[in-house]
Order: sequence, then C-alpha cells, then structure tokens
Amino acid sequence: MNIDQLKAMLELQALQNFHSNPGQSASGLFQDMLSSILNDQSTALGATATKLDELFEDALAAVGSSDLSKQNIAQTLPPIQLTKIATNSNANFDGLIDQAAAMFSVPAKLIKSVIQKESNFNPNAVSHAGASGLMQLMPATAKDLGVKNIFDPAENIQGGAKYLKQLLDKYENQVDLALAAYNAGPGNVDKYGGIPPFKETKNYVRQVTDIYSS
Repeated sequence: MNIDQLKAMLELQALQNFHSNPGQSASGLFQDMLSSILNDQSTALGATATKLDELFEDALAAVGSSDLSKQNIAQTLPPIQLTKIATNSNANFDGLIDQAAAMFSVPAKLIKSVIQKESNFNPNAVSHAGASGLMQLMPATAKDLGVKNIFDPAENIQGGAKYLKQLLDKYENQVDLALAAYNAGPGNVDKYGGIPPFKETKNYVRQVTDIYSS
C-alpha cells in the first residue's frame, strides 16, 4: 500500500467514524482510526513519521472538527508504533541493495534513488497500474526478470537492478535514458529518440537524477 492509498484510507475511516459517532471524543475517534491502520505493520512500516504528519492534517480537514488537534492525535499514537514507523528507512535495505549492485554492476546509489522515488522504501507499495514492491515492477516485467515473489525485498531489488542494468547497457550507460525507459518503457525512448515528451517521465527522470546526484 502506498502513501496515496493510506491517505485515502485514513480520510475514509475518519469520515465514517465522525458521521456514525458525532459525539465521540477526538481521542476516541482517532484511536479507532489509528488502531485499524497501525495494527497492519505492512502498512505502518511503509510510511514515515513525516508523511503521517501530513496524513493527519488531511484527515483533520476531512472530518472538519475544530476540537481535533495534532496534539490530541499524537496522544493516541502508541509510542512503539511511532518508533517503528520513524525507523523505517533505506538503511533497512542497504545490504540487499549493495548485494544487487555488486551482482549486476549497477551503482548502489542509483538503485537506492529509484527505490526512493518509486516506493519510498515501502516493500508493499502497489501503484494504480499494478506496479509492485520496492522498485515498482510490473508483473510481466517481474516474470521476465525471474522474480517469483514481487513483494520479497531481495527478489524485487535484484529484479529491478537487473532491469536497470539491461537499460544502462542498451543506452550506453546514459543514466537519463535508462531512467526514462524504466518509467515509460524502452519502446517510447526509442520512438522519440530520447526522453519521451511525457510530463510524468520528464519529472521522474529529473527527480531521480536529483536524488542520485545529491
């Protein structure tokens, strides 16, 4: 589940609780909402504390109740859960990234940059198009790359690194073209003789490149 899906779930849960129990206290309202979300570790570990702050702001706007504050919400968060969320980072996957980088001769930082942009290090992320896992592999692509469990971090990273290697070889180590192909497909890069004129792809290449060069 990605951040957008988590956001939608939080907003929906908040609205449902608010309308069904208009007299419920702020603490009770968000305790119910947070329990249903945070008890799912795969969802909780896919978000950062910063992202959760943003989601809470959106949830507050959704219910539109003036007595709800971030302080009230924070009091309902189990400390151990918040700690687990806050400590979910790229460090959890550094070993797997380094292993894949060595296996396929792809810079570890490039793999990490793609993961950050694709899934923000959420191994359970699924896009609306069906791309899944840390490196957001499409099912057909994952199958071609030999990935059996697309949500397994090791398999997903190895599959994504292998695909990046194929694209870097195809485009003579031109990182921008490899990234464009990763996002829009090599067919589109070949068709347009470079980065396709798609806003999404242009932004993708720029953002990943910025992360990679930082």
